[in-house]
Parts: sequence; C-alpha cells; structure tokens
Amino acid sequence: MVPVSDVALREVSVAFDDVPALEDVSLSIETGEFFTLVGPSGCGKTTTLRTIAGFETPDSGRVEIGGEDVAGVPPENRHVGIVFQNYALFPHMTVRENVAYGLRYRDPPDGKSTGERVTELLELLDMKGMGDREPEELSGGQQQRVALARALAPGPDVLLLDEPLSALDARLRERLRVVIREIQQELDITTIYVTHDQSEALAISDRVAVIADGHLEQVGPPEAIYREPATRFVAEFVGDNNLLDGVVVSTDPPRVSLDPGGGLAEATTTAHGSGTTIPVDGVSDTNREVTLSIRPESLSIVEDGSSRLGGSNGPITLSATVETVEFMGDAYRVHCEWQGRELLVKTDADEPPSGTVTLSFDPESATFLEAP
Repeated sequence: MVPVSDVALREVSVAFDDVPALEDVSLSIETGEFFTLVGPSGCGKTTTLRTIAGFETPDSGRVEIGGEDVAGVPPENRHVGIVFQNYALFPHMTVRENVAYGLRYRDPPDGKSTGERVTELLELLDMKGMGDREPEELSGGQQQRVALARALAPGPDVLLLDEPLSALDARLRERLRVVIREIQQELDITTIYVTHDQSEALAISDRVAVIADGHLEQVGPPEAIYREPATRFVAEFVGDNNLLDGVVVSTDPPRVSLDPGGGLAEATTTAHGSGTTIPVDGVSDTNREVTLSIRPESLSIVEDGSSRLGGSNGPITLSATVETVEFMGDAYRVHCEWQGRELLVKTDADEPPSGTVTLSFDPESATFLEAP
C-alpha cells in the first residue's frame, strides 16, 4: 500500500486579479518531514503556505491534508498551526494568555488541561517563569518562541511557518533555527517552512522546494539542490556560483567548448584544436548550448603557473587574474577574471591571493545545465 502524504498539492493554481501567483504546483510532503519553500520575494511561496492553511482558495487543483481533500474546510478546522512573519501576539495579553489563545478551537492533546499544556510548552521553548510577562517586555527571539508555543498548543498535525525569523538579527536567526529544528524533531510534527534565506533552507530542511514566478524549479534534499541544480535559476539563486556558457562540440568523446563568444563556428574549430574545451558526461547532441555550473569551493588556487584546459584526465586548470579579495574570517572570497569572465573562488589560503593565479577544478564537480 502506498503511504499517504501528510500534505499534498495537486496541480494547484492561484491568481490575484488575473495575475498568476501559482501555476500547476504539485507537492507531496511526508509525515514528520521538515519541508522548506524557498525563493525570492513575490515568487509564490507564502501563497503556497496560505493555500495549505486555507486562507487562499485555489482557482484549480486540490489541497490534501492526511489524504483528505480540504476544499471548503475553514482554517480553524484544518488541524494546522501557523506562525506568522510578524508573530501577531496580542499586546494586551500575557505570555501565558497568548499561548492559551491557541486552544480556543481545540482542546489540549493527551487529556491535559489548558494550564498544563501552556506550562509544558513554555518549558519546552525555554520560557519557564515568563508566563506573566507581556509581549513588549520580551526580546524578538522570545516573542518568536511565544508565537511558536501558541501554534503548537492544540497539538496540530501540521506546523506552518511563514518566515518566522526574518525580523531577527543574523546571529539570533542562526540560534533559533536550530531551536525550531530540534523542537520539530522532538515532536515529530510535519513542518512546512517559508524563507527567502537559502542558507537557512539548506541548514534545517529534510527537503527543499525552490520556487520562481509561481513555478517549482526543483524539489530535493538540500545537498542535491546545492550540488546538482536542475535549472539555471536554482544554480544562481541558491548560494554563490560560477556559470559559464558553452557549446557541445563533440560527443565522442563528449566535450564542451567554453570559448568566449560562444559562436558555433568557433566552437567547431575548437573541437579540432587546443582551445578551451572540457570533458563532460551525458551530452548527446553537438552544437547544443549548455551552461557549466561550478561552485566557488570547487575551484582551487594551485602553485603551478601552467594553464591547461581540455585534458582528457585529471583536473582542469586555467590562468586567471585576481581582481578583488574579500576576507570572510574563515576563508577568502577571491574575484578573478578569466578570458573576460568573472570567476569567484573560495579559499582558506593563509594569505590573500594576488596577480595572476592558476585555478583548478575537477570536471566531475561541475554541473551542466541547459542554456536559457
């Protein structure tokens, strides 16, 4: 028997004033999974969350929770807990009253009283002894914990988090995202998290969905999203990247030309000479345009000053010129120029590189994408 997904979207489309926000989005989120929607502002990730919650109605498609179509089911009856971006705490209520407000539609789980459930959650979220405080007396991080406790109070089947850390400083965000992940794992609750922060999405998720212009670009584990981007958008949006356009010039052996200009006539000439071609697996058609994706940490600065592109075995090397260097504490970000193109390198060298350098990378560390 095929297991039922805890949350599923089946070809869901949503539009506002005839402007599409989501177009034929299909997702399956498993029980106990920490699933993150990531993308730029206006891409449709919050609309997706609101559609699951019941605050938006799809123009077409189905939303299922626990295998049941929830069309027409109001938000308060969908058994979901929601933490909004601005927390939406009631300023005239104490912490304890705010958390208890989450139980207005459902009784506490496991036969507990409201007081017992509130005390349990405040202890779980390291807020013990703060129940009589008012929201204005709390830090941003503490307010976020109260909002999370309120959402968890009725024991929801699904937890929805809409950019809950966006108003906090970077250091506090890093701490609290760990807290959220630990609580999610302890409670084993299906969680759908919305963020525009790619590093946040990669750090805490079981799987990530990258969204652009209302379309799903890629869904997969964080490692696959980062190391094997499926589209140029994913390669550009998730983390730093070097994208080099090229043309397939040979399929036996498979090779791609990265010569500046990218003309097919030049590429054909390069295939028979010693130009800037590199080996690549999985190409089947010559003259096909592709994009080479190389992460900055996959490029190394080597001592040997030689330049070799197109060797049949071993790493590829090329000569580049250092333009600028950024010291990041644990590494240098080195901006280089190679044949009129910018290359970004991340290195833990003891001293900042300068002048002409030799860059090296393993062709297997590169990903090839269809050119736009």
